Amino acid sequence: MNRKVDNAPKSGSLTAATLLQRSLQEHLEAIQAVLQTRIVEIERSGEMICAALDQGHKVLLCGNGGSAADAQHIAAELVGRYERQRRAWPSIALTTDTSALTALSNDFGYEEVFARQVQALAGEGDVLIALSTSGSSANVIKAAEAARKLSCRTIALTGGTGEPLASLCDIAVSVPSQRTSRIQEAHITIGHLWCEMVDAQLR
Repeated sequence: MNRKVDNAPKSGSLTAATLLQRSLQEHLEAIQAVLQTRIVEIERSGEMICAALDQGHKVLLCGNGGSAADAQHIAAELVGRYERQRRAWPSIALTTDTSALTALSNDFGYEEVFARQVQALAGEGDVLIALSTSGSSANVIKAAEAARKLSCRTIALTGGTGEPLASLCDIAVSVPSQRTSRIQEAHITIGHLWCEMVDAQLR
């Protein structure tokens, strides 16, 4: 799911145990890098989400492939619950309506598939979480651009430098890794941290 085989290390004659140990070590290093370098951005973006929900606004999310799954996962945690019983918070993954996705792709082109939904659903004070491991997904970039025109706040959840998406958003949380799988693993961890903040701060 959204895997880039060219950025994965070559296994060669590695044993399964060595392969697993190396991948788990990479995971730990990516999470440690987030801990050391991205806490401020995670806190600021989490505060943005909490403030928007507390003021009666909603959270929209979009991404492709594995990032689409992460968008849906985070939206489900907010609408349902994370770890405590509390009210349902309005959150929409723009990746789930197959009729809208196929119609918009057919009529406007796939690059507009999220932007058109943002134009229909977003408003001033809402928050768009734009997920792209590369930071260069054209349809996610267009969604962020559409959100900004509506005064909808924007959070980029990316990897590497995160550009050009990072520069288009109010806050960017860029996981310092070049490997797609490690970036995605960190993304859902960050999503869970946001949900913990919602649980702790909102009633």
